[in-house]
Amino acid sequence: MATKRDISPRKMMEKAIDEMNKSINEPRHDNKASPLVGAVLVKPDSTVDTAFRGELREGDHAEFTLLERKNRANKLDGSTLFATLEPCAPGARNHPKLSCAERIVNARIKEVWVGIEDPDPTVDRKGIKFLQSRGITVHMFDRDLQEIIQNANKAFIAQALERKAAAESEEDKLVSLSTLENASTTSDMRDFSTEVLERYRAQSKISDGVASPAFQHLLIQQGLLKVADKGFVPAGFGMLLFGKTPRDVMPQAGLLGTIHYTDGTEEVEDFDGPMVLVPEQAIQWLRNKLPNPINRSGAQRKDMTDKFYELVRESIVNALVHRNYDITGAKCQLMVTSDTIVVMSPGEPVEPITLAQLQSFSAPMLSRNPVLHYAFAKMELAEERGLGLKSMKARASEAGLPLPTYTWNAPYLTLTLFRSPASAVRVLPPSVRKLLSKDEQASWEFIAGQQTVTSAELMKHLNFDERKVQRILKSLQKAGLLQRVGGARASRYEAIQA
Repeated sequence: MATKRDISPRKMMEKAIDEMNKSINEPRHDNKASPLVGAVLVKPDSTVDTAFRGELREGDHAEFTLLERKNRANKLDGSTLFATLEPCAPGARNHPKLSCAERIVNARIKEVWVGIEDPDPTVDRKGIKFLQSRGITVHMFDRDLQEIIQNANKAFIAQALERKAAAESEEDKLVSLSTLENASTTSDMRDFSTEVLERYRAQSKISDGVASPAFQHLLIQQGLLKVADKGFVPAGFGMLLFGKTPRDVMPQAGLLGTIHYTDGTEEVEDFDGPMVLVPEQAIQWLRNKLPNPINRSGAQRKDMTDKFYELVRESIVNALVHRNYDITGAKCQLMVTSDTIVVMSPGEPVEPITLAQLQSFSAPMLSRNPVLHYAFAKMELAEERGLGLKSMKARASEAGLPLPTYTWNAPYLTLTLFRSPASAVRVLPPSVRKLLSKDEQASWEFIAGQQTVTSAELMKHLNFDERKVQRILKSLQKAGLLQRVGGARASRYEAIQA
């Protein structure tokens, strides 16, 4: 029954999870796990309806129950929907059934909040993209709530990641995330590196040999291989991952590395082989050129160096996996200076993720290129879901370094990693740096590694009295480096990213 209540987005997300936990799994003879899904509908008059999977009929999707069984006769123009799982996209339901995404569009819903993306790598984000293409605003649930949804759906997610997605709908309704989902028509199986395929098979724990029909069928299911008149041909994503020389057919592939030395000289290196090898190749190049990449001495050096290179590797993986490959005129870049390592990835954050969410390390889990992400995850080269932001933040903290910073410099999403605490000061514009006293610079070094601080934390770390700390905080705010957030008794100071 529709009710009026607190309709803040966070409350509605939590309500959808409450509904999710009520889901009734239908009996299945194929041993497939069904997802637990909850949905909440907020109407323009602030009344709220809810539904969960299997609530009224076995197997009915939560969105279908909510829109078609409970509100079939009601006008829903301008309503907001919260769903714990990405609505299924066109092509996911057998004709003549409509997908949940189509039903949402037909109901003229204006805004949708999605818990987690569909976990099948050949399907996920297509429901979201379909909604966005029809003018619907899409947001993702908060990261902590996404983790609750994932934990509740472990069995479904594990099976879905191995399952081929059905795609039996009208051609004009099919949703494509990238042109690289299509066959690479100028390539064939001989362009794949057998060595890299063997590595993928071994690290993914696939028992079938790489030349077997079963292995080839698996690559088709994963969107890496296509069936053509002449036999099997690589998909664009397959060529990126396993192609001997992907740049022969995709000039935007690979990673360009540049080291800028303090004497004004520079050294460049192109990493343009199979994508799954690029991160480790780049790290080995950096290790050879930068034996001591961070400012540490004694027994700590090796441990801190290892943690730093783990941070760099994760940054490179993110850049390669989540870049926009439809921007053909730009490559991923790795640029090194005495103070920073900068990783540049073509393309803005994938909607609905925002730059602010990346800068605060609170971005929800969402993949631009789920086929690539899945392959890297299978080889344990990337986190199973999401952008690895938590681990990146942890790695920087463990290495005693300032937190990485994200900025947008068209057409690149740029991630800056600092090589020492003092680097956070040295990279400031000279006009800002000259305004800061030594104590203010020391304070900024500490704050840059914390994201937010309180005056008490700064007092304890630097052993300054309260009056001195307040003067420093005011100076850093005046310099445009900090902003004060929260009320008087719970105020914190947050670093401002350019």
